[in-house]
Amino acid sequence: MSDEKTSEETLAEILEAEAEGVEPEGEGYADPDAEIDELRTRLAETEDKLLRAYAEMENLRKRAERDRRDAETYGGTKLARELLPVHDNLKRAVDAVTDEQREAAGSLIEGVELTQRELLNAFEKHKITRVNPEMGEKFDAKLHQAMFEAPLPGTTAGTVIQVMTEGFMIGDRLLRPAQVGVSSGSPD
Repeated sequence: MSDEKTSEETLAEILEAEAEGVEPEGEGYADPDAEIDELRTRLAETEDKLLRAYAEMENLRKRAERDRRDAETYGGTKLARELLPVHDNLKRAVDAVTDEQREAAGSLIEGVELTQRELLNAFEKHKITRVNPEMGEKFDAKLHQAMFEAPLPGTTAGTVIQVMTEGFMIGDRLLRPAQVGVSSGSPD
């Protein structure tokens, strides 16, 4: 152990000497008030560092919680993107079925429809929702991707005139925009 005295020991000696009315002797006792002021300054600095460390830890805790929530909500983004073509193909298969095919292979078609519904239910459980614009709805560049623009009588410029592929969102983020055709207005 070192021969040097700690600040606490020095302060204790100074206070004891003052109580006895004796002037402290030796090195470091030149001005007890200066020593006390220095110790108060160091104490204030230590308190400041402690408060800053506490604030930093609180910020890290909040960030970790936010990152955990984001991972929970958006962690399946890559898998969801890979499953969207499966949904599209099931939808195309169901849409292509004729009445004659439904009579001939009703249970097979019902199985495909059930598979599509189960996929959509799994999407909903993971906060994946469809973006399915209606005809005549205003084009929204944040949710839709214009695949073509065409003049169409009786329509306003900037409205959806055809939906080619549904879009999807995960949480509040766009997973895939809906692919639409947009009106450029009436030709006249």
